[in-house]
Amino acid sequence: MKKLYFLLPLVLLACKSNNSAVNDPSSSKVSSQPVEITYKVEQTNVSDFLKYLSSDELEGRETGTKGIEKAAEFLEGFLKKNNVKPYFKTYRDTLTNFKTPAFNIVGVIEGNDPELKKEFVVLSAHYDHIGVDKNKKEDVINNGANDDASGVTAVAEMAKYFSETKSNKRSILIVFFAGEEKGLLGSKSLVEKLKVQKFNLYAQLNIEMIGVPMKRDYLAYITGFDKSNMAEKINEYTGKKTIGFLPKEAEYKLFYRSDNYSFYEAFKKPCQSISTFDFENFEFYHHPSDEFKVMDIPHMTSFIQEFLPAVTQIANSKTQEITMKN
Repeated sequence: MKKLYFLLPLVLLACKSNNSAVNDPSSSKVSSQPVEITYKVEQTNVSDFLKYLSSDELEGRETGTKGIEKAAEFLEGFLKKNNVKPYFKTYRDTLTNFKTPAFNIVGVIEGNDPELKKEFVVLSAHYDHIGVDKNKKEDVINNGANDDASGVTAVAEMAKYFSETKSNKRSILIVFFAGEEKGLLGSKSLVEKLKVQKFNLYAQLNIEMIGVPMKRDYLAYITGFDKSNMAEKINEYTGKKTIGFLPKEAEYKLFYRSDNYSFYEAFKKPCQSISTFDFENFEFYHHPSDEFKVMDIPHMTSFIQEFLPAVTQIANSKTQEITMKN
């Protein structure tokens, strides 16, 4: 997640547990007929993927470094292995707003409906982090396991799911952004190219920091909760209280702090981030201790599994059921 500057330290010092969900539209009764999914997300796959992406070998994945180059090669290899085609000529989408070579990694899974495949659902996460802290004496690598190797892992598993099941009527754009920590540079660069192409966006789900669970009566929260009916529709599609309203999200305007905002600003469509980092459950934000060993792999696996009915229905609904409110 793009640095919260002065906000996060204050929150971590001040906020105490208040785990009851507030009244919100997502509390309404959900559909009794959620989408049935037989595909199973394998915990070992989640673990292995996350472990490498957050390893010391990648040196914190700072944009423009050798470490993020290794991460890019790893992600390219994953997409190729799972038969996800490049969206451009190659998987690499060069940033136009960064001084040294840097790349988003972009793949596409074409929809199987002659008309709906012209519309796109974007599943995204940023694979960069903040690199090495040279001022520290011992652990100098900011591994970024939660921020945002966890989100990349979730999107990668969703890409694998759609590639194997071929269950998407709309086309799916898989994006791993660079430059998020530098000011949303990767997403800002990409949307300018997509606008020129008259990219037909339906919705974007951006996954941010899902490595540890919350102690609440919902699985995750969505940024910009009241900007669209996405939370309500996700809960309908899963048949569970998957998404709830987190007051801190609204208070600190997290909608504007991740790559979903670049897409929203360009397309004015439902583009939101989903997270389980609630300012109370993780103390290692932008810290060298944000490592694989503190991630909750069973939680991440169940998170991905629970979202599969939602992303499936978003990709397949006959009409664009997710709409903006304001």
